[in-house]
Amino acid sequence: MTDTLPPRTADLPAQWNPGEVEAGLYERWGEAGYFTADPSSDKPPFCIVIPPPNVTSSLHIGHAFEHTLIDVLVRRRRMQGYETLWLPGMDHASIAVHALVERALAAEGTDRRALGREAFVERTWEWKAEYGGKILEQMRRFGDSVDWSRERFTMDERSNRAVLAMFKRLYDDGLIYRAERMVNWSPELRSVLSDIEVEHREVEGELVSLLYGNGDESVIVATTRVETMLGDTAVAVHPDDERYTHLVGREIALPLVGRMIKVVADEHVDPSFGTGAVKVTPAHDPNDFEIGRRHDLPMPSIMDETGKITGTGTEFDGMDRFEARVKVREALAAQGRIVAEKRPYVHSVGHSSRGKQEPIEPRLSLQWFVDVGPLAKAAGDAVRSGQVAVHPKELEPRWFGWVDNMHDWCISRQLWWGHRIPVWYGPNGEVVCVGPDEEPPSGEGWHQDEDVLDTWFSSGLWPFSTLGWPDKTPDLDRFYPTSVLVTGYDILFFWVARMMMFGLYAMDGVQPFDTIALHGMVRDQSGKKMSKSAGNTVDPVQWMDAYGTDALRFALARVANPGTDAPIGEDNVQSARNFGNKLWNATRFALSKGASPALPLPAEPTDADTWVLGRLREVREQVDALLEDFQYAKTAEVLYHFTWDELCDWYVELAKVQLNDEATADGTRAVLGHVLDALLRLLHPVMPFLTESLWKALTGGESVVIAPWPTEVGAPTMTAAATRVEDLQKLITEVRRFRTEQRVPDSRRVAARLVGLDEAGLGGHRAAVAALVRLDAPAEGFTPTATLEVALAGGSVHVELDTSGAIDVAAERARLGRDLAAAEKELGQADKKLGNPKFVEKAPAEVVDGIRARQETALADIERITARLAALPSS
Repeated sequence: MTDTLPPRTADLPAQWNPGEVEAGLYERWGEAGYFTADPSSDKPPFCIVIPPPNVTSSLHIGHAFEHTLIDVLVRRRRMQGYETLWLPGMDHASIAVHALVERALAAEGTDRRALGREAFVERTWEWKAEYGGKILEQMRRFGDSVDWSRERFTMDERSNRAVLAMFKRLYDDGLIYRAERMVNWSPELRSVLSDIEVEHREVEGELVSLLYGNGDESVIVATTRVETMLGDTAVAVHPDDERYTHLVGREIALPLVGRMIKVVADEHVDPSFGTGAVKVTPAHDPNDFEIGRRHDLPMPSIMDETGKITGTGTEFDGMDRFEARVKVREALAAQGRIVAEKRPYVHSVGHSSRGKQEPIEPRLSLQWFVDVGPLAKAAGDAVRSGQVAVHPKELEPRWFGWVDNMHDWCISRQLWWGHRIPVWYGPNGEVVCVGPDEEPPSGEGWHQDEDVLDTWFSSGLWPFSTLGWPDKTPDLDRFYPTSVLVTGYDILFFWVARMMMFGLYAMDGVQPFDTIALHGMVRDQSGKKMSKSAGNTVDPVQWMDAYGTDALRFALARVANPGTDAPIGEDNVQSARNFGNKLWNATRFALSKGASPALPLPAEPTDADTWVLGRLREVREQVDALLEDFQYAKTAEVLYHFTWDELCDWYVELAKVQLNDEATADGTRAVLGHVLDALLRLLHPVMPFLTESLWKALTGGESVVIAPWPTEVGAPTMTAAATRVEDLQKLITEVRRFRTEQRVPDSRRVAARLVGLDEAGLGGHRAAVAALVRLDAPAEGFTPTATLEVALAGGSVHVELDTSGAIDVAAERARLGRDLAAAEKELGQADKKLGNPKFVEKAPAEVVDGIRARQETALADIERITARLAALPSS
């Protein structure tokens, strides 16, 4: 035996204190350049671009969740020898940031129009600097192994160049056009809103039935927005509705306004709903707009950009839309035009998710659009052909449901923060689109379009604009297409579809990513959606401050199943913290005993050595298979239970016995070192800080960040050794359970005789059994007071114990009574089957023999248990 190696725990404090080391470790990684990608490397590339967080405030628990999942993939690939690029950045979030800055200005008693466009944009850049800095710091706290040298922003110079190039190309190809269409309008922001910025809520309103026309030329219509009747240009009925056949093609008087409107026949109308007649306001309702187009109806707008009535020539001009709703209803009532009112009437109303969350106003407006037809088809075909994989596959129908039914995309916003539309208008009606390398027209009468582009336009270019497109760059050549996109299923349409459309279009059919790995939404521990109003939101920084970043990351990974929502509570993070402490203590113990992966594995390993090395190999294979399938939760579970239940609870305890034996001590040190080295590397992608501290102390290596991913670790599973260890575990567990039932204190050693241990194949583990359940060898004249039989794969072991003064006779009698009842039940079932001649004749011989064996075992058990009961003292 070699001399015992000196303890090597000096570099590790007694407890893991993440707050004291995380920042320093992260800074060291950055200074060492571990996260910086080299496009000239000959390693296989692996690239992920971050779903850019909005520069609105700070990152929330959903960001922590997503960043953890991405970092797990990136760190593993880096260890596997890939040239990894995780490209960081932020989104300018045009309408969201615009609303927040407007709110800040309002608190100061001013607004953007008072400041002017230039000053407002300057103020917004100041906002970005403040909150963008907070976001970047949080990403460091999360442990994101991003390449900070390549940080991007959707309004930086490179992104702006890409936006201009894409707009110009689409425009020249006829895929961008300007037209009057129905849009979601925010009177507060005075801008179009995208669908993602509209939340539909059930609200209580009133359904008012109105009488149009007079006598035989009258019709009743119903509406929840009475004020819009000022813009009606028709009443529509179904072509087959005989009640209105005489009115179709004729005109009736529109109350209050005094003009005549048509009655048209349109199949959109449901004749069974209400009166079967609907008012048509083409400029203020999407369905009415389509009816108006089909029948070539006038489309007068009766509201301005602030939501005030205008252009009707009535007393209601100048009123806010909600005030007008009341006043118009009162005026109609005064004329006897209100037939009925239904209050309350619950219906779905779209609300802005920005600003004051007002009801949005459907409005006909002149806007810029992308013709998505050919782009969306390409995006659908890319998934259908297998060019791009959606994971989990069960979400593919959702993808096709969106891209196969996509409407043209309104890309203009009436804001000042964002990419300004690169179109100039001349004094004689000229329209010029300007690309990135072109000079805009100048001279008197020329002016640029006032609108900016929808945020999703620039973020749709993210996978290739960040790599240098439209220019040819080493990064674009090396890292496009990116390897995988990790994002939530909730933005599959709004962001992912746009990236797919633009990537395939701009990169000549090459997809922006090979795989779309979708995750769910983080929810509270009860499964409820997190929201400020519900009071169940979580600040990830608070959990990191309390438990450490690794605990947060492990807890998040442990609830991350592909495509499904992830409920989490503080208990999850506490459990993860405890797990980290368990690993910390186990590694400190191993170091104190001289464990090292540099030692050669034993030529003649013990059963415990063979078992744990076999389990290590199985765990490594499971982890690889699971991570390739984005099964984060199952990966975390495998690592958790191997670490806690097998390594710490069993092998470390058995190692304490082996370390006291000169014949097995060196081999045990080697196995402990080997297993911990591999385990720390397997855990590193999820728990980077803890594993870095432990791995460096264990191995003396530079950093686990750049350590090779475990491949040929452990050893093939040896069934015989594994079975003996499983028998050993069962024996120890049963004796421990018996001691607990008998209320024998854990600290008390008990004299015992183990009968059948050698025959069961566990003779070599006698010392381990004695040590782990605190048994002493029996003295001369030993008289057992309690007996326990444990049936094992290798045979039964009788444990005879002298628990004088400790045994709970009543508890032992009850336990044996339960065992006797079970044996009698088993005997009864066997007797019944063997007493049935038909069964004995027809059943296979091996089945009958098996039942006879069970019958004999049950008889023996009954005899043994009965004798034991008789031997118990009376009290």
